Amino acid sequence: MKAIIPAAGFGTRLRPLTYARPKPVLPVANKPIICHAVQNLAAAGIREIAIIVSSVTRKAIEGAVSDLEGVQIAYIEQPEMLGLGDAVRRARDWVGESDFCVYLGDNLFEHGVTSFLDAFRSRPVDAVLALVEVPDARAFGVAVLDDQGRITQLLEKPKCPPSNLAVAGVYCFKSSLFGILEALPPSARGEYEITDAIQRLIEDGGQVIGQRVVGWWKDTGRPLDLIETNRLLLERLEPCVLGEVTGSRLAGRVVVEPGAEVHGSVIMGPVTIASGARIENAYLGPFTSVGRGSVIRNAEVEYSVIDEEAEICDVNVRLQECLIGLRARIVGHGEVPKVHRLILSDTSVLEFGC
Repeated sequence: MKAIIPAAGFGTRLRPLTYARPKPVLPVANKPIICHAVQNLAAAGIREIAIIVSSVTRKAIEGAVSDLEGVQIAYIEQPEMLGLGDAVRRARDWVGESDFCVYLGDNLFEHGVTSFLDAFRSRPVDAVLALVEVPDARAFGVAVLDDQGRITQLLEKPKCPPSNLAVAGVYCFKSSLFGILEALPPSARGEYEITDAIQRLIEDGGQVIGQRVVGWWKDTGRPLDLIETNRLLLERLEPCVLGEVTGSRLAGRVVVEPGAEVHGSVIMGPVTIASGARIENAYLGPFTSVGRGSVIRNAEVEYSVIDEEAEICDVNVRLQECLIGLRARIVGHGEVPKVHRLILSDTSVLEFGC
């Protein structure tokens, strides 16, 4: 079985973070989102993976996954953003006659994707879709199930959803789906919808099964989704201190990678501090990840995602629920209000006071 990860778009809902980099390479728990997706597929036994890229996302994505081992990664270009159906059909020659999984790489699952692949492999079906109950399904593909767990109807972002079961970003298919995709007309919004192709498969008599998600599921489409996903992943953290720690107090699940330094600070886990980071006279509160080469000095940060080579210095307020981009700088000089929530894009500079 092979897998396809669509990753050609930048992710406009995550601006300003995605002005400079595509969404799949943004970090959660000190790892690019797309790396979590690839590793989930590898854990489910899939070693051949095609990532659908565009000319503007390819370089960043290649760099993000270059160190991953145990998988063979191919890159297939999608010149125009014409929908998920278009992204998938561009991989037809690469997939060949194999069964395949489509994994939206900005979706993360507490228990990975093995259960969906197992459901597909264990019975003679044409497709298996991951489904999750949501309070408002209007922003999703929505499925209707019969008593046997078979999907009888699938609608894309309906104004009046017939159920609360949303498609959660993992699809398993027989290669015969490509025949439907090739004949699929564009939707009213000019895109080739994968939900339309699956509905056509159902109407043609195909067996399409809905497999419910167990545990948490997160679509990292918006800034606060990244912070919450970071929290959920850090819940799994196992303490491991391999870097240099002096005059500091570490409590709970804390990871200090080799080459990181912590001096005169208080770290309340779960917290992960990447190689090359330096923490001095600082407080790091729960659910914070600090990227490689970042510096936090004379500052307090909690429940935040700090990207690589960022700098937070001499800030006399506690930063909370922050997304700090690559090489962004926050420098304090005077009195400021007590709490700030910040989203800073790559290489930004913010100064407090005067």
